[in-house]
Amino acid sequence: MEDNIILADTNIIVYGFDIFDKRKHEICKSLVEKAFKGEIKLAVSNQVLAELFFVLTKKLKIPFLVEEAETIVSGIIDSVNWVKINYNHETVKKAIALSRSKKMSIWDSLIVSTALEHDITKIYTENVKDFKETSITAINPFNK
Repeated sequence: MEDNIILADTNIIVYGFDIFDKRKHEICKSLVEKAFKGEIKLAVSNQVLAELFFVLTKKLKIPFLVEEAETIVSGIIDSVNWVKINYNHETVKKAIALSRSKKMSIWDSLIVSTALEHDITKIYTENVKDFKETSITAINPFNK
């Protein structure tokens, strides 16, 4: 894949739609809007899309209606400007090995393994420490 594609972690997309933290919302809203317009290349995995739906409907102080969250997730899926990546059973095996060797969560190691299989080496995330000892570069957009 192209070197300029950056994986978007769930938290970044959530902040793009949730207005609770205004500063983070504005930064992430800009990233999300640029991705929809094709101005930047953001990638999402199926895992991130499922987590996005869950967080929007279950984890926020003021959750989105299921229909609203479905529209958001479907909009990303249907957009030609977002890069969608997926994993398979071999990816899961690699993620388990990474999780064991780096003592990281299976979910973060699955994100890393999926990204690397698609030659994506960067991720926008608030949780930089979760990806510290991996082969991908974590970029916190709030540290600019």
